[in-house]
Amino acid sequence: MSHITVNAPIERGFDTVLTAPALDFVAELHDRFADRLASLLEKRRTRSAAMDGGTLPRFNPDTARIRADLSWMVAGSAGAPGLEDRRVELVGPVTEPEVVAALNSSAKVWVADFEDSTSPTWTNIVGGQVSLFNAVRDRLPGVDNSHRPTIGMRPRGWHLPEKHLSVVDDEGRQTPASGALVDFGLYFFHNAQALIDTGSGPYFYLPKLESALEARLWNMIFEFAQERLGIDRGTIRATVHIETITATFQMEDILWELREHCAGLQSAGWDYLFSVVKSFRNLPQFVLPDRERLTNALPLMRAFTDRLVWTCHRRGAYAIGTMSNLMTDHPDEEYVAAEFDRLREDKAREAWQGFDGTWVADPGLVPAALAVYDAALGQRPHQLENLRPDVTVCAEHLLDLTGLEPIVTEEGVRVNIRVAIGYIREWLGGRGNVALENLLEDVSTAEICRSQIWQWIRHEVTLDNGHRLTRGLVEAYMAEELARFERKPDDHLAEAVAVFRRSALGDDFPEFLTMPAYSEFLIGESAPAKEPIVAA
Repeated sequence: MSHITVNAPIERGFDTVLTAPALDFVAELHDRFADRLASLLEKRRTRSAAMDGGTLPRFNPDTARIRADLSWMVAGSAGAPGLEDRRVELVGPVTEPEVVAALNSSAKVWVADFEDSTSPTWTNIVGGQVSLFNAVRDRLPGVDNSHRPTIGMRPRGWHLPEKHLSVVDDEGRQTPASGALVDFGLYFFHNAQALIDTGSGPYFYLPKLESALEARLWNMIFEFAQERLGIDRGTIRATVHIETITATFQMEDILWELREHCAGLQSAGWDYLFSVVKSFRNLPQFVLPDRERLTNALPLMRAFTDRLVWTCHRRGAYAIGTMSNLMTDHPDEEYVAAEFDRLREDKAREAWQGFDGTWVADPGLVPAALAVYDAALGQRPHQLENLRPDVTVCAEHLLDLTGLEPIVTEEGVRVNIRVAIGYIREWLGGRGNVALENLLEDVSTAEICRSQIWQWIRHEVTLDNGHRLTRGLVEAYMAEELARFERKPDDHLAEAVAVFRRSALGDDFPEFLTMPAYSEFLIGESAPAKEPIVAA
């Protein structure tokens, strides 16, 4: 059997979660599932190459019988205490102050996010596990434990490694651990039974899935983990983020694969649009306009969200709406009031569509979102009975950009430069939720910004000022914007510019900007511990 070595400092409190039995469990996950994960990632590359050549996604004919069979349902909230009412879910980083603020909020569910809103520094990842360990056991100072949200946990996506942990096989070969298996394994090993004992359960949010086969892998992991730790089969509940264009065409197949452990689906708007740009970046008909013009009113966005609700409710799954990332901490009171009006309008639209709940990124947004869903749902914990018989969404609707003019402005390019570089700079410094351009941004925003610039250069779009966008013009705009950046010691700006150039201005298109940023630039914490832990 493989074992895990820790190649980073063991800071105070880390030994709470980096125990030999827990690392043994993570090693078992790798032994059983790493090869299958590698195969699925290779399938991603093959599928991406096909779309690069112009092949558009379609519903899988091989699973048509599953979609036609109306007899099966997912587990939903049955037997999952704390997931019956999910009308507002708060998602955010896992540093202790942010955990305390989240648990003191009035949200129904708090999603501890190890993915888009957490920079995966060694301190953040392991420190976040320690914070959750203490939160589950009511040990965090400053938390009102008399009434707190249900805790859910979002591990990293399949594509991300954990470079500070090495999997060492029987022949001594070392490979970086999977970030997803590390996050899930440590959290489940330490907290699954403790959560059950407190009247809750181990609840997960699965990011960046691209196919039903990837959902099947998670289901296999759930089955093994429950059996390995003596927990009843079906105790785990998972909500899947639908944030890739390929997953959109397999929503029902994903529910089927996870049906014994599935609680619902969540519509991830910015990630979804990033996936559209990334997947169809070589196709001129999919050139998108300035980011501010990309709203939920777009035909393909409306088709996506309508079909998600329809798919979920016919299978007894909760449909959770898109993130709101407005800033409540802003000096302009009139601006904040206008933004709250926009939030209420957006959440009212979601509730009308049939969503059972929604996401917000700031505890200050929870009361406003709750008020909208309270008005829509009343005393009902959900609206699963709203089957949306009016929805008829086919493949063409999910790819429909009718009426969307590809208007790209100089200011749109400049905003994307500022946001992408500004976010990467903060991410490299260990911060995952960042206030930029009057919004609270995470990785998904930086991804859509840099991918749009790559796409606009690729198709030589003409800006509103009459200039054709080239790498040289982006460099010129970037130099002017960088001159306005506020500098501070060790601000990682040079590294952020390097990541931006590679991910937005190069000939090749990195699948995720976080991959080169993590492996080459994220703050160095790879020095070995004085006494490394080795799980045998």
